[in-house]
Amino acid sequence: MEKQSSLKSGLKFSGKTVVITGSGTGIGQAIAKKFAENGANVVILGRRKEPLDQTADILNEIIASAGSSGRVTVFPGVDVADEVGINNMFASLKKQFGRVDIIVNNAGVSGPVKTFTNASVKEFRDAVAIHLTGTFWTSVSGLSAMERGGKIITIATFFTEENRYEQRPYRFRAPYTAAQGAKNRLAEALAWELAERDIRSISTNPGPVHSDRIYKTVYPKAAAEFLRVGGYPGLSSVEVERVTAGALPLLGETDDKVAKGCRQVADEIAKARGEESEENVKKLSETVAGALAKMQEIAEKIQNNTSKMIVDGEFLTQEDVAEMVMNLCDEKISKLINGRVIPNDRVFYPVKPVVGTAVDGPKQPDLKDRVIVLTISSSSKKDIDRVRQVAKLAQAAGAKQVIVLANSQSDMLQYREFHSHAINMLDEESVRGIL
Repeated sequence: MEKQSSLKSGLKFSGKTVVITGSGTGIGQAIAKKFAENGANVVILGRRKEPLDQTADILNEIIASAGSSGRVTVFPGVDVADEVGINNMFASLKKQFGRVDIIVNNAGVSGPVKTFTNASVKEFRDAVAIHLTGTFWTSVSGLSAMERGGKIITIATFFTEENRYEQRPYRFRAPYTAAQGAKNRLAEALAWELAERDIRSISTNPGPVHSDRIYKTVYPKAAAEFLRVGGYPGLSSVEVERVTAGALPLLGETDDKVAKGCRQVADEIAKARGEESEENVKKLSETVAGALAKMQEIAEKIQNNTSKMIVDGEFLTQEDVAEMVMNLCDEKISKLINGRVIPNDRVFYPVKPVVGTAVDGPKQPDLKDRVIVLTISSSSKKDIDRVRQVAKLAQAAGAKQVIVLANSQSDMLQYREFHSHAINMLDEESVRGIL
């Protein structure tokens, strides 16, 4: 018993209650394990019950091995985008533990991996709901159970780092990158607003991490999007999308499963074409298999090129990220870096600046035969005058047509010398229809 007491007293987070969102698998699970090793009460949550139950078993074994008095609490089916579910969870935790000491905003999804012009508003909203809105509300609701000395750690991505002459936005992942970047700004804002309550907010941006998400989802889907945009012999862009949906998940499976899956996709394409003869389907199966092999080749190139941009050529492990998060929760360290966005990568993407600077001069850009579309959702005079000025400059530069899309019918009177429309900017169908 004396040995167990000694172990307990040496555990850094003994008596602390830590909430980790998206903690049934991957990085979230690794973070939960790290805190369990260090004596904390660990609260895990997510949308799927089975992985949470499996993680709970692992955590209980760790706690027993550490000789800790920590407890594991599971909230299956709780989605960070669900305001009511999050509120109920924190109310329950306050009753159970009295307070919450640390919140780790980890929940996330890969989101669509495609050019932003090919993504839907729903896909964008879904990414924002989980990454940004979920982080916001989990943090806000958690304050009801958090006392002075609490800490909020937010996990974003290295693709949101702001470094000159480095390529940072994640290609083909505009919703993901936009939402993750906003999380960093949110974490900074929280630090300022919570300073009087002595609650600290820190964000960290991990680099590429060894995980199924990156190997089985992100890189292969990015490769598929390269193929959809660039084309593949014998397949239209829509048919490449069919290959992505039906065959891409087969990467890494046995040859028999891959062949069967390619045949099924070929059957679908042949049916859509109205060319269902055995000869055509067989030929299409070969084409689909070739496209799948090409996707795998491109995915491997993306992975290899990324590793070359890392100082030691190695991706982070999930345990590396967990170690960083735990260190950010240290009392002294968190005080020193409160309100900061902390890099957790060794990746360098040196590129020449894409957007240059220029000194204003008499020379105007040549917009001959160009159609310029300006959108404005504001009705303030200052903003309207600014749009009118830009429209006039475009006309003076020879634009074939200047179109102004305003947010209300009354604002259109301000743009009567231009081609203008009133449109609801929040309605996807209206925007697509007018364009």
